[in-house]
Amino acid sequence: METINLLLSGFVNALTPLNLVWLFAGSTLGTVLGMLPGLGPTTGIALLMPLTFTMAPDTALVTMCAIYYGAMFGGSRSSILLNVPGDGAAVASCFDGYPMSTSGHAEEALAISAIASFIGGLIATVAFVAVAVPVARFALKFGPPEYFMLMCFALAATAAISKEAMLKGLLSMCLGLMIATVGIDPQSGAIRFTFGVTALQTGIDFVVVIIGVYGLGEVFHNMDHIRSETAVKVQSKFGRIWVSMAQFKRCWWPMIRQTPIGFIIGVLPGAGATIAALMAYNNEKQLSKNPENFGKGEIVGLAAPEAANNACSVGALIPMMTLGVPGSGTTAVMLGALMILGLQPGPLLFQQHADIAWTVIASMFLGNVVCAFINIPLASVLVRVLSVPTKILYPLIMAMALIGVYTINFSVVDFVLLVIFGLVGYFMKKYKVPTSPLILAVVVGVSMEQSFRQSMMLSDGDVSILFRSPICWVLFFLTIFSIIWPFISEWRKKKKAAA
Repeated sequence: METINLLLSGFVNALTPLNLVWLFAGSTLGTVLGMLPGLGPTTGIALLMPLTFTMAPDTALVTMCAIYYGAMFGGSRSSILLNVPGDGAAVASCFDGYPMSTSGHAEEALAISAIASFIGGLIATVAFVAVAVPVARFALKFGPPEYFMLMCFALAATAAISKEAMLKGLLSMCLGLMIATVGIDPQSGAIRFTFGVTALQTGIDFVVVIIGVYGLGEVFHNMDHIRSETAVKVQSKFGRIWVSMAQFKRCWWPMIRQTPIGFIIGVLPGAGATIAALMAYNNEKQLSKNPENFGKGEIVGLAAPEAANNACSVGALIPMMTLGVPGSGTTAVMLGALMILGLQPGPLLFQQHADIAWTVIASMFLGNVVCAFINIPLASVLVRVLSVPTKILYPLIMAMALIGVYTINFSVVDFVLLVIFGLVGYFMKKYKVPTSPLILAVVVGVSMEQSFRQSMMLSDGDVSILFRSPICWVLFFLTIFSIIWPFISEWRKKKKAAA
């Protein structure tokens, strides 16, 4: 009953006119940014983050969450119509979505992707309500040693997505931790790694890093294509965007059974919606009586990953809000925004700011309804944004990045840092170095260092304090497992192939 009462009070706050306006605006912006190839929710929130600095904390969080799951809804639009995913999570939607479009079933593909996203997001939000309070209460048992080990696990899990990318992921993580040490040491007052630049004494603002790596980095990466690329030809006239009852009956059970998988993967730090969508697609292909139809316009092959990736986006918010550890690159950006707004993510968020936390949770229910409305009746209007030439699009993104960064500290030094991190993002993308570990390390680096030093002060320098509680031991083994799992997974694949 306590949870129900808190949720009802959250609905009262979420239904205020101001929050509803920003919920609709965020969902629309997220949908548009999600369908633009190469952008997606992380870049969208990074670019629009300065817009939320003048908002009340609950309104700002409602807006950012709306952008997040709006982008998850919209990511499949370019996959279906152009065979170009809006972001990594929409890759699986290309496999059967584009063949459906080319065979004259674009209306059904657009409809089932929105319906599946709605169902996946709604079920995952119900699960969020069920587990949020127990997880937050459990997290109250965490002290400095537990938080340090938790952040070690989050960083290791994010960096070690696959065996091939592990070294690059660890390199990205180390670079992020190095950036987090710039500025005045909060405990000793010593000035570190400023190289005589006074503006760096307060540290490098992680918003500058985020906008540089994701915003400018994307522009620089696509610079080679801007000169030659013309407006993309995309279908803009559709019939009735809906599915038949027979098609829905084929899809409803795959959507239901793949949603929990996406939700659980979202809760795990570093896994991400791409893995959830691909796993859901492969599961349905293995369970299907006609697996040979997959990749040729099988509607189930589109519905399952769409449900999973939206459920994953909701699941990724759980560790961010209850533990203060982001479950994805996008929630890492949102974690930074929470800190700017003066909120400390973690169990105390539900203790000290329960009204804000439950307003955000209630807005997830409303946001899924709004996104479904935007992506079904208004789909034929919104998809026209795909025809915007990159010659116009990317200069606009660069202008938004420069304006957004300047409004943070009104410092010219931030312009220089923005360009530097834009180049860093460009080279990381060019050489396929994952950026999520870098962003996560920049965001949690300071608190991770402080947790370690507080642990050492509590134990007079005895490192064994990091292994004195069962929680620490569990997190330690999870950290080790996340590093060795890619090797185990590859060994199992080779063994299966040999058999």
